[in-house]
Amino acid sequence: MLTYTVRRVLGMIPTLLLISVVCFAVIQLQPGSFLDQYREDPRVTPEALQAMTRQLGLDQPVWMQYLNWVKGIALHGDFGYSFANSRPVSSLIWERLGWTVFLAVLTLLVSWVVAVPLGIYTALHRHRKRSAALNFLGYLSLATPDFLVALLLIALVLALGGTNVGGLFSPDMIDAPWSVARVLDLLAHLWIPMIAIGLEGVAGLMRQMRASMLDVLSQDFIRTARAKGATGRRVLWGHAVRNAVNPLISLAGLSLPSLISGTIIASIVLNLPTIGPYLYDALLNKDQFVAMTLLMFSALLLLIGNLLSDLALAWADPRVRFE
Repeated sequence: MLTYTVRRVLGMIPTLLLISVVCFAVIQLQPGSFLDQYREDPRVTPEALQAMTRQLGLDQPVWMQYLNWVKGIALHGDFGYSFANSRPVSSLIWERLGWTVFLAVLTLLVSWVVAVPLGIYTALHRHRKRSAALNFLGYLSLATPDFLVALLLIALVLALGGTNVGGLFSPDMIDAPWSVARVLDLLAHLWIPMIAIGLEGVAGLMRQMRASMLDVLSQDFIRTARAKGATGRRVLWGHAVRNAVNPLISLAGLSLPSLISGTIIASIVLNLPTIGPYLYDALLNKDQFVAMTLLMFSALLLLIGNLLSDLALAWADPRVRFE
């Protein structure tokens, strides 16, 4: 297992290098540049525009810009300079990356805790009205955009007399040191983004778990276990659930980047301190180094998520072995 893990980690290096080329090429294909807003400003002289072009390094050939960017990342951990914010990209990302990963992982864990039991229940009681109602709610959740759920939750809180519904903290707690009061304030704000972002994931996981359970329950080894006199609880948890959850583990690695790049609008609506809104602003402002770095981080999370899901699958299923 250790050899396999090391080999996978080393294999990420050329993959990320190839992804960096694709990200850079896609951003360069975007029409215009960050300096277009200054070209349209009559107060900016051509000399000042040329000075800004040299200062930002946009006067260099495209291949030179890419090599300088990759060289800065590899040697100095420098992801470039944010044109719009006049700050290094790394300082912009690190201050929000922690909250981004925290919300993504917490949402994924809560989605699993809620969705897996619901999927098991709807599979075991598929002909009951309660199961049909849960399936209908699942379809409804899949069809409802996360930003619409966020807006509905905000409207509900405001209608009930609430005031601070955006962000993760109240205004007086944003820069306060960590304490019991700040943790309680975080929990009071956390449930809205958890529901808005995680509702679609819960519905999708529940549907997948239900389908996987129905498939496993019809397998021969389940009938064999019952014929040997195994108890219903052992057949359910020791055989059916243990095998039915494997496809979900394989797909879990795909969820991390989608929780970041796929929830940009909901993050903007809820004013969350994540990197999703930064990616949106960077694409609008043509802030190329911020956009490229955030795309690279999404790809890195995908690779890490796939590795963790493969390791978890090997731990959960004894039949899986990595040579």
